[in-house]
Amino acid sequence: MVYLLLAVTAVVSIGVAAVVVLVRRQRRRMGFSSEARRIEAAATAGIRDARRQAHAQQYFNDAGGLSAVRDRDSAC
Repeated sequence: MVYLLLAVTAVVSIGVAAVVVLVRRQRRRMGFSSEARRIEAAATAGIRDARRQAHAQQYFNDAGGLSAVRDRDSAC
């Protein structure tokens, strides 16, 4: 009986600890200020622009025409 009670207590405490960690993480994520939103939007736009430029450079720098075949066969 004592072993069962200890096992149940251990399982419950592990579950509570996991829930506490997840709740803390969620609370940290929710507290976005207007400055943080602006920075995140600028970073997302920058990443998108960098991808677009890299794709264009890869396409135009390929002298053998292989990029056209890759683009045609890709699932994008």
